[in-house]
Amino acid sequence: MKKLWIILLVFYVHELKAQELFVYTEPASNMAAKSIGFRLNNFFMKEIQAGRINYNLIPELMWGVSKNIMVHAEAFTGNHEGRFVAEGGSIYLKYRFFSIDEVHNHFRVAAYGRYSFNNSSIQQPAIDFFGNSSGYEGGLVATKLINKVAVSASSSLLFATDNGHQKFLYGDRNRSAINYTLSAGKLLLPKIYTSYQQLNMNFMVEFLGQTTAGNGHTYFDAAAAVQFIVNSRMRFDIGYRAPLVTTLYRVAPRGFIFRLEYNIFNLY
Repeated sequence: MKKLWIILLVFYVHELKAQELFVYTEPASNMAAKSIGFRLNNFFMKEIQAGRINYNLIPELMWGVSKNIMVHAEAFTGNHEGRFVAEGGSIYLKYRFFSIDEVHNHFRVAAYGRYSFNNSSIQQPAIDFFGNSSGYEGGLVATKLINKVAVSASSSLLFATDNGHQKFLYGDRNRSAINYTLSAGKLLLPKIYTSYQQLNMNFMVEFLGQTTAGNGHTYFDAAAAVQFIVNSRMRFDIGYRAPLVTTLYRVAPRGFIFRLEYNIFNLY
């Protein structure tokens, strides 16, 4: 009986570490089916012109509907207007439709979509559906895991709408854009799995870009992050993002993210 539990534990832990957990992007893998997750996303981004720090607090609810379908709901709050107010929200849906799974090795592809609404003033031509812009996004993401290293790439089409009564001021042709990302992460700790209670430590580097359809203006950022997972349920992320190429203006392109996440498994 003891040997049986050890075997089950090995398979359970393998599934945990097989879930790529990037900080700035979502992989093709989903969270566990029949689970609920809670996140508190804290963004501290420095404004280029004013030099002040913009703070966004974004609570997030995640639901693993099945092994192939996951849903996120977010609420946007921030101090962009000089005071801390609620600004909007979004719904994100991901469907994993392709998977090749082997021992310590898998390849997965998923389609995803997002609808965001925001009532804050529009201050930049760059489209940001995670707290600044209203509109729609749809794309594909592919993720490859080999042993303790995961690599993920995505591309999506974006269309920005007005923020309520706040009009998009940068021309109808620039309402459309393409997002593209490349992420790589490695499990650093533990070296050998013996228990799901072990502390996990991941390091990752991510590249994030956007190009507008109308004028071809582009930003391309690099981000680095460290991630800690406690008891396979609680997660802490610390990351920093900075621009490498900037011809597409953003109010606050550089800064930190601090995230706290907690997951509840096997709810039903």
